[in-house]
Amino acid sequence: MMVDFTLAQVGKNLSEAMRLLGDGQRELETGTEIRRFSRTSIPGPLQGDGQDVATILHLVHNLLHEEEENEDQPSRQMQNVGEQGHMALLGHSLAAYISVLDRERLRKLTTRILSDTTLWLCRLFRYENGSACFHEDDRDGLVKVCRLVINDRYEEYASEGYAVLTSKQPVIYQSASCRPGLGQHLCSQLGLPLSSLCTVPCNTIFGSQHQMDVALLDKLIKEDIDAGKLPLLLIANAGTPGAGHTDKLGRLKDLCDQYNMWLHVEGVNLATLALGQVTSAVMAATRSDSMTLTPGHWLGLPAISAVTLYRHEDPALSLAAGLTSSQPVEKLRALPLWLSLQYLGHNGIVQKIKHATTLSQQLLQKLKSLASIKTSVEDENNSPVVLFKFSQEMSAASSGGSVEGYCAGEKEVLDTFNRWLGEQLAQLVPTSGVDVVELDDEGICIRFSPLLTAAVLGTQQEDVEELVEKLTELVPVMSSTMSLRQDFREESHRHSASLTYVEEISWPGLGAVRYKPQADGMDESRRKQELEKINSELLRKLQDLDTDIIFSTGPEFGAEEDCIFVGMVTDDVDVSELVDTIAALGRDIEESGRLLENMTEVVRKGILEAELQLQKANEEKLMEEGMLRQLPLVGSVLNWFSPVESSIQGRTFNLAAGSLDSTEKTYSTMAQTDRPSQQETPTSSSKRMPGQRLFRRSGASSDSLSETSSIGPSDEKTQEESTTVSSSIHPTTSAPEPEEDSLHLASDASPEKVQESCEHTHDTHVEPGEASEERTPEGQEEEQSRR
Repeated sequence: MMVDFTLAQVGKNLSEAMRLLGDGQRELETGTEIRRFSRTSIPGPLQGDGQDVATILHLVHNLLHEEEENEDQPSRQMQNVGEQGHMALLGHSLAAYISVLDRERLRKLTTRILSDTTLWLCRLFRYENGSACFHEDDRDGLVKVCRLVINDRYEEYASEGYAVLTSKQPVIYQSASCRPGLGQHLCSQLGLPLSSLCTVPCNTIFGSQHQMDVALLDKLIKEDIDAGKLPLLLIANAGTPGAGHTDKLGRLKDLCDQYNMWLHVEGVNLATLALGQVTSAVMAATRSDSMTLTPGHWLGLPAISAVTLYRHEDPALSLAAGLTSSQPVEKLRALPLWLSLQYLGHNGIVQKIKHATTLSQQLLQKLKSLASIKTSVEDENNSPVVLFKFSQEMSAASSGGSVEGYCAGEKEVLDTFNRWLGEQLAQLVPTSGVDVVELDDEGICIRFSPLLTAAVLGTQQEDVEELVEKLTELVPVMSSTMSLRQDFREESHRHSASLTYVEEISWPGLGAVRYKPQADGMDESRRKQELEKINSELLRKLQDLDTDIIFSTGPEFGAEEDCIFVGMVTDDVDVSELVDTIAALGRDIEESGRLLENMTEVVRKGILEAELQLQKANEEKLMEEGMLRQLPLVGSVLNWFSPVESSIQGRTFNLAAGSLDSTEKTYSTMAQTDRPSQQETPTSSSKRMPGQRLFRRSGASSDSLSETSSIGPSDEKTQEESTTVSSSIHPTTSAPEPEEDSLHLASDASPEKVQESCEHTHDTHVEPGEASEERTPEGQEEEQSRR
């Protein structure tokens, strides 16, 4: 059997390209320059002599992973391209190769490919006697179907154009649950005014909240007919984009037949038509006039065209609408799908779709046993889409206090928590494919739709088990946080003198507070500067605490600034202690800042006073020694024969007291030896158990303690004395040594130490003088009396 050399080379090149692009560990020996080139956004010059295939492919690989390398991020979850994916990619390469054949061979080959693919799809999805249109944008099939219907219902449209539409304005009906922007896209592509689009509300009393209201649709059609309009087409859903619900397709088809309307169906549930057992609601889609399929998502095939199956007897109108093409190259769009369907076979296709529906049922059964999780599915026995959300009555869950005025934002808070839950699950279990959707009636929900993601991500039953496991871990934390939000709010109001509770319903956590400094005598700009400074320092101190609670600056694009946002907490957290600690740390930071400002002023005044005393001492020295001793030669001779003992004394600046003292006592051996010893008062002991984290109640279970803590009973005191929060809330009361108050220690003294030094010096600065009064030399009595 003779093999086309070019055809074989295409397959070989594709395999080699996929191998090189998929190998993330291999490095090109001469790739330093290429990697450096790929890291810049400025295009480089075209090489004069050209480059080989391997070098170009490595350049593509570097461009694909450029962001990950620059930011040191893990690889993002990419589509699982298996063997069937390689067949789809090969189809694109072969389509380019086949397009260079002579016209007759190209026509025969494309006709065979198109007819085979159409036949297989119609049999797979139970759509008898249908034609197929392949298109890149999954909305283009519906646009072409609308053109077909317009050509069919307006006989003179081919010759008169849009002028014939003025006699009877066409109307396109769509469900309120249709994907956003679909109707507007149709009107834009068809040149119709938006008044030609009619959105039908969904059921609000009976049936699903996402199904089109058939009775109301009937009423709207009659009103449009009475107004001289022409009902043209109805867009129905077999699996709404958000909730995966299916419209009453049987009744809608009867209504369309009654008013001579075209029925078009789309949705993810159409994939279940390939299964052996199909629900009657989805089976009714086979009666529709057209439906759009997306087999690329269902089967995990990359770059596969969407397919619109339709029934119409006039091929000329189909050609005019663009559903068929006389160009053979256009028919080659079916080639990747033609190759992939043959590779998978009927059993392989059914197995992939069945696997996805099995995953949905597995997750649904697991969710039923979880508390505080509410599921929302259309048919529990056959629904391929699972919606669930965290649900808890905050008013009932609060551990105490009034909740008046809080329930108004309960729905928004639940939406915030569910959005956080969906984002966490998507990050923790990326192969699950869960995402966050917002529905009009149910708010934020987490959606699991394996028909759209399982084949692409390679989702297995183990991933569903892991998803449930992570959900089991997150739900109790969310429940406890929701229960304690009101307590946190009330405790913050209890400290209203120093803390301001910030109502931020978009924050998934315990809440947010802002420390308020005492702004007496400050202008607005200074007050804002002080507010920002204290709260930023407060946040840093809270983040350094030994606790599992996360403190942050809040949402990236939040409206509130200079706030402390508290994250999720467990049920054993003592909210009162938490708020007390925040308030105490804030006061400590504020007082330290004020002490530092006051100290700056004291030092400045002390320097001025020291300069005056030095000047005065120099004048006294001049008066005592006389003018002769100031002359260089005469003064030396006089000092040699008659030495003069100067009475000028040194000075030391007491940083805590803010006063200038004599240095004679410092250099007095007797004063240093007989100084009364002062023992430090030990820090008040904490009530925490060994290894227990901050803000945990003493009655908490052992699980709430740190597993990595190795602090024994003998080390507990030392550990707690070095803890930031202990030193801030319970400052030490021991008196400092006099030497530590001198000016030369001011550079390395922290504000806390300075504050303690000032307090203790204020309390005990008289005692050293009294204790050493009897041992003071007679020459110093006058100096002490001056002080």
